[in-house]
Amino acid sequence: MIMRILGEGQYEIAEEQLDRLNKLDSVLQSAADTDDEVAFSAALSALLDAVRSLGTPLPDETIMPSDLALPDEGTSLTQVRELLAGEGLIPG
Repeated sequence: MIMRILGEGQYEIAEEQLDRLNKLDSVLQSAADTDDEVAFSAALSALLDAVRSLGTPLPDETIMPSDLALPDEGTSLTQVRELLAGEGLIPG
């Protein structure tokens, strides 16, 4: 699976790492559901750190379609909600 961290680059993630990343994603979702900005920021940071450590960075000159795009580390819960407002990140 190819994951992109916006503004940073792409990482190839092995299938066996997805369970660990999904657990971190659940923590992120829980923080978003409870509208906890501090917990959201910490959970986003933990998820991005895991992608960086578990994934293999793709060279900048290699451009592949991403299976998943993640916001960068400084993105707030409010900003993520704005991105997803209306039709979401991908209209249609």
